[in-house]
Amino acid sequence: MRDPSSEIVSTKLQRIAELARRLPAEPLTTLAHHIDVEFLKEAYRRTRKDGATGVDGQTAEEYAANLEGNLESLLDRLKTGTYRAPPVRRVQIPKGDGGKETRPIGVPTFEDKVLQRAVTMILDAVYEQEFLPCSYGFRPKRSVHDALDALWKELMDVRGGWVIEVDIRKFYDSLVPSVLRDILDQRVRDGVLRRVIHKWLKAGVLEEGVLKHPELGTPQGGVVSPIISNVYLHEAIDKWFEHEVQPRMRGHAALIRFADDLVIVFAREDDARRVLEVLPRRLEKFGLTLHPEKTRLVRFAKPLERQSNNGTRPPGPGSFDFLGFRHYWGRSRKGRWTVKRKTAPNRFTRALRKVSEWIRSHRHERIGEQHKALQAKLRGHFGFYGITGNFEALARYAHEVKRTWQKWLNRRSQRRTMPWERFNRLLERYPLPRPRVVHSAIGYAARP
Repeated sequence: MRDPSSEIVSTKLQRIAELARRLPAEPLTTLAHHIDVEFLKEAYRRTRKDGATGVDGQTAEEYAANLEGNLESLLDRLKTGTYRAPPVRRVQIPKGDGGKETRPIGVPTFEDKVLQRAVTMILDAVYEQEFLPCSYGFRPKRSVHDALDALWKELMDVRGGWVIEVDIRKFYDSLVPSVLRDILDQRVRDGVLRRVIHKWLKAGVLEEGVLKHPELGTPQGGVVSPIISNVYLHEAIDKWFEHEVQPRMRGHAALIRFADDLVIVFAREDDARRVLEVLPRRLEKFGLTLHPEKTRLVRFAKPLERQSNNGTRPPGPGSFDFLGFRHYWGRSRKGRWTVKRKTAPNRFTRALRKVSEWIRSHRHERIGEQHKALQAKLRGHFGFYGITGNFEALARYAHEVKRTWQKWLNRRSQRRTMPWERFNRLLERYPLPRPRVVHSAIGYAARP
């Protein structure tokens, strides 16, 4: 049975959403009064309890020991303006593209996560009425696989066309606070909410013991960061594309955006090149720049089996990566050309490296514990990458995990006690999940 307090909070969010729909062009000035202790309890319930700790080292369990008192104190500090946003603990994690680049991740304190969740709930209710169908990231009922399906349909409709892979360089570090304030002014002018958002932007980051106060950006990893990024890019890209770009196109054009990852599909080359030319200037108005090496125009064509009339082969078909998948043309089971997706090579390598490192570091644990963890890891991998047409990559990943598990079990001692024959018997007792397609889609083939 659902918690009655959750129902009350849900009703409040519905009222905010209805208000935003009823006043589509007006700023909303009375939103924070919806936040009370019950609202914060719901925010606490929605906050992950197993995340890393912030600069104060407080865990979710420690905070929950006096939950009522902590939330009452948090509410009082929020409403009186005495809440002090603590610095965000920043760590660097590998980007996973095989290179040496890292991505900064911010870790707020647990209490800050709860408050950020509460503010995010309100902003979501307001801006869900504003956001366009082209955006998918961190929105209710709009998943990665929804974005992939939408992209697939667009590519099939234009029979390939031209694709701009857009890579915004260091988006979270480049966001301009003054521009964000101007954007928020259009819809959210509640003083309590705006004050605490401003404090988060100015809180600073603590990295390797050094406190810094960057003039630009919002910490990637903060609970409120996804909605802020969506609001920012909604204004910078989505509205511009729908209201200014699409009406000027000679052919079909479509934008698919998931957070700061986006691609633009065109039926015509001249349209694609015009947009690629003006896109940097558009982003510059918002303090953003394109990555010169990772942003590119791709001719996404079916493989050509015949040479052109002058005896030379035209440029080959393109492929591109988006949201962890490589998109390319291939033959369906009926022999027709269709857009296919498989695990992007860099994502495959990263996933395999992570599970291999885990097996190596946990090889001395009990077999049952290792088996339980590997089951969860494989199911998670299949749950994300298990889409129609990607079974071969799933099977290869499952095989490599088995091979790696056998390798490190065999090295648990000097005597090499886990040869393949014994390992296969162990798998009968501790079977690993088989690769399977979780997200099945019945597509249509492009017309010849």
